[in-house]
Amino acid sequence: MQHSSVRTFIRTHFRHFNAAALRDAAEGYKAHLEKGGRMLVALGGAMSTAEIGLSLAEMIRQDKVHAISCTGANLEEDIFNLVAHDLYEAVPDYRCLTPQDDHDLFVRKLNRVTDTCIPDTAIWDRLERPFMDLWREADRTGERLFPYEFAFKILRSGCIRQHYQIDPSESWLLAAMERKLPVFVPAWEDSSLGNMYAGACLRGDIKNVRSGTQQPVTARIQGLRQAKRSPGASWMLPRLAILSNLTPRSSFL
Repeated sequence: MQHSSVRTFIRTHFRHFNAAALRDAAEGYKAHLEKGGRMLVALGGAMSTAEIGLSLAEMIRQDKVHAISCTGANLEEDIFNLVAHDLYEAVPDYRCLTPQDDHDLFVRKLNRVTDTCIPDTAIWDRLERPFMDLWREADRTGERLFPYEFAFKILRSGCIRQHYQIDPSESWLLAAMERKLPVFVPAWEDSSLGNMYAGACLRGDIKNVRSGTQQPVTARIQGLRQAKRSPGASWMLPRLAILSNLTPRSSFL
């Protein structure tokens, strides 16, 4: 039997159990968008290091995703992959690593994420100064932004473009910047960039990132604005996404 598309293949073969749940979720997603609904996607785990940008960036460009909630690691690791992809190291036999093996990777300044090692030194050679300069300038001018807004400013400025090692179309954060998507990052402080920023705050250098508490408030306000623009539309939110504590339903507004 010939299958002309992934959709046809799934409808033909994904009939029972978890496969049927995936098919129904995909059909529900499609129906939600066709009714003018909006979609917030939540990213947990090391999805950026897993290069989810290969598919998520195109979904954003096709207007199938309208907001993102992610960990601080996912926010920054999309940029890490953008500027240091060729320096990552694969560890296919990671299940067999000994404590000494992991220590050896640490000594080489390779941060292991399951079967992939992120090159610590290369990352900070490319990113530390641009972010520190931007934070200091914002502190000087009194500008306060969310973490993703600082990341957007770095990407928009072009100051790290010379370091790109993947096709920019494969970066979901670049796509989100181009489409002006909000990216909510609860507990951003629990990330490499967040730790660097916290260190600068401890030294008294800077203090200008908007707090995590302001993020759900801002998200709620944006949702209300969207409702006024499109009264019939609703937002579909993953159960564990930010704002789940604001409404017991899977969609609001």
